Amino acid sequence: MAKKAAKATAAKRKTAPAKPKAAAAKPKPVADRPFNIVIVGQGGRLQYEAVIFAASLRAHSPDFKGRLIVAEPQPGPKWKDDPTIRGDDTRALLAELGAEIVPFTSRHFGQPYPYGNKIEALFALPKGEPFVFFDTDTLVTGDITTVPFDFSRPTASLRREGTWPEIQLYGPGYTATWKSLYDKFGLDFDSSLDPAWPDEFWRRYLYFNAGFFFYDCPHVFGQRFLDYALAIRDDAPPELICQSLDPWLDQVALPLVIHALGGGRDTLPSGLLDGAVTCHYRLFPLLYARESERVIEVLEEVTSPNRIKKVLKSYDPVKFMIYHGRGRKVRALFDQDDLPRKEQAIRNTIKRNGFWMR
Repeated sequence: MAKKAAKATAAKRKTAPAKPKAAAAKPKPVADRPFNIVIVGQGGRLQYEAVIFAASLRAHSPDFKGRLIVAEPQPGPKWKDDPTIRGDDTRALLAELGAEIVPFTSRHFGQPYPYGNKIEALFALPKGEPFVFFDTDTLVTGDITTVPFDFSRPTASLRREGTWPEIQLYGPGYTATWKSLYDKFGLDFDSSLDPAWPDEFWRRYLYFNAGFFFYDCPHVFGQRFLDYALAIRDDAPPELICQSLDPWLDQVALPLVIHALGGGRDTLPSGLLDGAVTCHYRLFPLLYARESERVIEVLEEVTSPNRIKKVLKSYDPVKFMIYHGRGRKVRALFDQDDLPRKEQAIRNTIKRNGFWMR
């Protein structure tokens, strides 16, 4: 009997289902990784835009735990005028809104090419900490912590037009122009192409607006960005001889940097940045002309507190567009369901009606 019982127990062990193994720990979602945000703050328009950015971030992303860094260019030989933020009241308000003003030195660009600020500012950020750069003329309209950034695979804004290169009648086309740059830096050109678009159509080629970009380390990204931009500016391939690099230099170098660091077009879900979470409005007349009612509501909401209004009302485009209602007059000029396809046409309509400000 004992032997039979032992055999029965052994058979039961063989046929009984195995206990489930403990579930492996899930990797931490990339959206939960701490990261810093950087914008450039400079005397004049950008300092007021920085206030609006900071106010909108705090209002709509209360769970953001990283640092909001306002990178401030310092006076030096690259600047004819003092580029620093003017007014103690603006500095105090930025601090109240949780922003840190961090200085940086313009060694290569400065006043002749102020778009280079977004390159040189990266070296003022903490080395080895993930970052997201935004142009200062950006409004935060949703929760930035819900964006699933994969900081190892950078990308940038796809809200752009085919502004570069400008193909000349007898000059090289898109393929020859872009390939010359990939060849210059030893990058694989073919893998950068989007086969959904035909040859010699601008969308086939990797091209971004530099309104936002991100990566694991600002110094790694910044050094590659700086090296490529300087090499293109100072020793461009002959295929670029008829091409303007002002103001396009940063947007020419940026796709090369992103491709070299393992990024691409589609490393973020669409509809978040430049969508439900942020809006790169560019200028206030353009915001009122073409952005959604939600964006306008956020703008008017975050600029309404008296402590913010006290600082912003000294800047005429904010004073007239927001506080005096001129923006609503701009909006009335356009059918939101049938906007002009080209930005220049929107600008021309606003100017023709006497409402243009920048």
